[in-house]
Amino acid sequence: MDVPHRTTPPPRPELALVPRPSSLSSRPGGFRLDATTRLRVAPGAEGAADLLRTYLTPTTGLRLEHAEDGAFVLAVDPTLAGLGEEGYGLTVTPGGVLLRAAHPTGLLRGVQTIRQLLPYDALSARPAQVLALPGVEITDAPAHPWRGMLLDVARHFQPVSYLRRFVDLLALHKLNVLHLHLTDDQGWRMPVSAYPRLTEIGGRRTQSPIGPAGSDRFDGRPHGGAYTRAELAGLVAYAGARGVTVVPEVGVPGHVRAALAAHPELGNHPGTRLDVWTRWGVCPNVLGVGDHVLDFFRTVLDEVTDLFPAPYIHIGGDEVPTQEWEASPAALARAAQEGLSGPRELHGWFMAQMADHVVRAGRRPVAWAEDGATLPLTCTVMSWRTPQHAWAAARRGHDVIHADHRSTYFDYARGSGRLEPPAQPGHVLDVRTVYGVDLLPPADEPPLAARVLGTQGQLWTEFVRTPEHIEYLTYPRLCALAERAWDSTDDWRDFRTRLDGHRARLTALGVPHDVLPPHPAHPHDLSRAPRERTKGTVG
Repeated sequence: MDVPHRTTPPPRPELALVPRPSSLSSRPGGFRLDATTRLRVAPGAEGAADLLRTYLTPTTGLRLEHAEDGAFVLAVDPTLAGLGEEGYGLTVTPGGVLLRAAHPTGLLRGVQTIRQLLPYDALSARPAQVLALPGVEITDAPAHPWRGMLLDVARHFQPVSYLRRFVDLLALHKLNVLHLHLTDDQGWRMPVSAYPRLTEIGGRRTQSPIGPAGSDRFDGRPHGGAYTRAELAGLVAYAGARGVTVVPEVGVPGHVRAALAAHPELGNHPGTRLDVWTRWGVCPNVLGVGDHVLDFFRTVLDEVTDLFPAPYIHIGGDEVPTQEWEASPAALARAAQEGLSGPRELHGWFMAQMADHVVRAGRRPVAWAEDGATLPLTCTVMSWRTPQHAWAAARRGHDVIHADHRSTYFDYARGSGRLEPPAQPGHVLDVRTVYGVDLLPPADEPPLAARVLGTQGQLWTEFVRTPEHIEYLTYPRLCALAERAWDSTDDWRDFRTRLDGHRARLTALGVPHDVLPPHPAHPHDLSRAPRERTKGTVG
């Protein structure tokens, strides 16, 4: 079950930081922020100063203008290079504040710590009358470079205005990747100027199922939405200003029914008209393997890389039924032409074509691993079914990101109580289980640790329509994931104590984390019968 509220008062803010800093020492007194507070912004620290003002000025009225004699100092300091790109040092005394980092990104992480050190109400629309930072000495740096959260906007579309709030909450917890799942069988949200039908047709479905995967009942309500290039470019800039990278996912060669509805010529039965899929689960339709299909998706990837400056591009790659290829003369001929043993090997071949194109664009491809199948060595492997697949990939030379569904899939219910809102059928995933995510390699293979980039949470949205429901499922579980991704120390008791205090911040930000607020009756009537996990119902 989720961590209950404590009956004792929450700890002081400096004792309730999430994630926990690498080193924190209390100092006497504190620093008060008021109308006379000025920032001394050294070259390279302008972005962090702007971010601090963005967070504090609207709620506090403080302008925090620059002054050469300002007592609140933000500075890039090369002597802290040992803390890496995201590390920082923070000192708060009655006489001033000094935030330093070797890189501007580290300053952005320090700004989030400053936000957490302020009184809880400073995060709300009605801040405290007295704004003071407690005296502290902090040295901090993350244990892992990839600390992410996936949000599925293909199954249920969310407006960019909400995605910006989602980014701010990730940044508060020092997560640095928003993995945006933009395409799937049930919707295509990525704008592609060369192929407008992808969003015009692929961005809309006629209805959604009521009930778990395989249900034959539907709500009869159209669902749709797609982003513009300007919206996504704005989101990328917004996230970047907060130290969050938006990693787009456009999945191939499965989970493509929406694309096939828009462009039947991409499929294995080009004369067959398909609709955007209205079911959940693994759709049997996959891409064809002709040169025109490869060229089409190379063009799609060109537009993706043009719009998203992230060093990583996710190309999907899992849950690809091969029945259509096995029955297709064209696919059989392609397999023979490429010297493959059969149509099943077309999966790896197709992924290699797409991965090579991403690499030629100067980016790094990421792909899902649901089993031990071999992916191109250029791919970073995101393993979701079992950690054993991640370690097998690491042995082959891949970088890996842990996304084990048993500890990182937030579409599973948080608890088993009767008031729990609809969620993906399966096991209960509580905060303690999320905290237990294991990023350590097998005991006899410590060198594999160097292949671990980090971890991320996943929120697939078949049964999640509203922002309130998204946040209820995400928090406080994301707090536990952020803790383990930032600081590899396993100390559940200490984390639980700080989480009790940190909940007050979530409350101040209006994040539902205990009980989902009343809302109109949800159209889904889910069976809670457990079943074996298949990512196709959620990813």
